[in-house]
Amino acid sequence: MRKISVAGAMVAAALMSASLGQAAKADDTEIQSPWQVRVRALGVLPASSGSTVNVQGVPALSTPNSGLSIGNSIVPEVDISYYITRNVAAELILGVTAHSITGTGALANTNIGSAWLLPPTLLAQYHFTDFGAFKPYIGIGLNYTIFFGQSAGYTQTNGLGVTNLSINNTVGGAVQVGFDYMIDKHWGVNFDVKKYILRPTYNATVNYTIPVSGTAVIDPWIIGAGVTYRF
Repeated sequence: MRKISVAGAMVAAALMSASLGQAAKADDTEIQSPWQVRVRALGVLPASSGSTVNVQGVPALSTPNSGLSIGNSIVPEVDISYYITRNVAAELILGVTAHSITGTGALANTNIGSAWLLPPTLLAQYHFTDFGAFKPYIGIGLNYTIFFGQSAGYTQTNGLGVTNLSINNTVGGAVQVGFDYMIDKHWGVNFDVKKYILRPTYNATVNYTIPVSGTAVIDPWIIGAGVTYRF
């Protein structure tokens, strides 16, 4: 009887060991690759109310009597994530967006111009993994924004027309909150909200002769939704 009990215990231990091994293998399969990509559609919503305008020699057209308004944009975006641990990841965001710029206050309806932005952003993220398929995360990071394709407005309003526009590249911060909902171990859907601190300086010329300078407070909210793929 004792031999049978010992044999039974050995069989039970073997079955438990096999079960644990299969669970570990399944867990390893779930996190087998540290790489992940997402494709999103983004709404880029600048908050430009703090922008400043200094029209040289014309205080009546300068801040606080005037400011800038920066238009919204909808663009595609791709990001690449690398999981350093099960919970900690680094995410690189790649995308471009175009915005129109108009005057406010004393410069209301003045077409300042337009520009394209390339703001590659690197974020450190913490992913919460205790909610099954629902995987929320938070992130914080930096971006370096490059302005290109800049174009002055030229159109005259009340005798004023911007004839030159130059926006300077700048470094800014970003914070993020979002979630992935995984349909299986590879595919999921994503929703994400980011806030950028983006305040480049700029120089312009009105009517080919009057220098203008200031700070464009862009500070956009970026709201995105898309598809996640975990390798």
